[in-house]
Amino acid sequence: MGELVLENVGKKFGEVTAVKDVSLNIHDGEFVVFLGPSGCGKTTTLRMIAGLEEITSGSIYLDGRLLNEVLPGERDIAMVFQNYALYPHMTVFKNMAFGLKMRKVAKEEIARRVERAADILGIPHLLQRYPRQLSGGQRQRVAVGRAIVRDPRVFLFDEPLSNLDAKLRVQTRVELLRLHRQLAATSVYVTHDQVEAMTMGDRIVIMLDGTVQQVGPPMEVYQRPANIFVAGFIGSPSMNFLPVRVAAGGGGLWLEGKSFRLPAPAGRSSRLESYKEKEVTLGVRPEDLLLRPAGPEGNLIRAAVEIVEAVGSDIFLDLNLAGASVTARVEATAEVRTGQEITLHPNPDRIHLFDPASGANLAV
Repeated sequence: MGELVLENVGKKFGEVTAVKDVSLNIHDGEFVVFLGPSGCGKTTTLRMIAGLEEITSGSIYLDGRLLNEVLPGERDIAMVFQNYALYPHMTVFKNMAFGLKMRKVAKEEIARRVERAADILGIPHLLQRYPRQLSGGQRQRVAVGRAIVRDPRVFLFDEPLSNLDAKLRVQTRVELLRLHRQLAATSVYVTHDQVEAMTMGDRIVIMLDGTVQQVGPPMEVYQRPANIFVAGFIGSPSMNFLPVRVAAGGGGLWLEGKSFRLPAPAGRSSRLESYKEKEVTLGVRPEDLLLRPAGPEGNLIRAAVEIVEAVGSDIFLDLNLAGASVTARVEATAEVRTGQEITLHPNPDRIHLFDPASGANLAV
């Protein structure tokens, strides 16, 4: 079992609040990713789970056992650090065996566990090498192997791929997912990389300024962001935001921008009634700005192409929309050139509207 529960967990460093009232249930065998910008509190939260940071307020439970006063080595939790933290004077075998040796595990059992972990990770041929003789990816596997041999109830990963190059990050990400499925252990993973979060997590916990902004499966967070921060942080290129005024006319509501007028999305009229003649923030993802017509006749935006970025499978267009910078993502076969004025059709089913004061999504 590995059921992890955080109840109103908080952390202060003097007068600075690093983490505020984080409450979360992480289910047995689940892979949960903490995502957010630097300084948002995600690593501090991970370190409190590990016992490396003292909790200022709240409680942490593992399978019903209160961990607040339990020493790190007695929590049945293993952590993989960003910098690998390998002992340079020890072989791979000794690095992986060190924690078990400190717990006075029998030599035969240590050998069995290390060899099993090495087989799982595909590194049995590296057991007699030293860290200086390994590549970055191999060192990462050793660091993970050192956690595996402990057979913990919970694995904690603190940005474990950040020191790897782009190609190796993708390969190692896939290996970690395979490993998770094989071990079926509860895993908590910290990253600032949204691609890692989207591809690895059963659920994503998005944090900002020490508070949880949204928790949910990757596609739910992507398609139904709780607020404007989540909407802008998830997605690459990020969501476009434009100020619009909610206006009545022709028996319905319209969204009026500087140089465009769109019908309000179907099903949102009742929510927008209180914003009539007021400003809201329109959000639309680059891939939802279509070159082909979609929706009613008036559902279009005209913009000037400033930069064309062909990235192989897609083309990114940097556009000027009445002085505002907008990005569109179109198919690779689109014939678009710099300086051209084009017509874009926002997908009416994928438009987001946010309260400009609170940032809350008006559809959530």
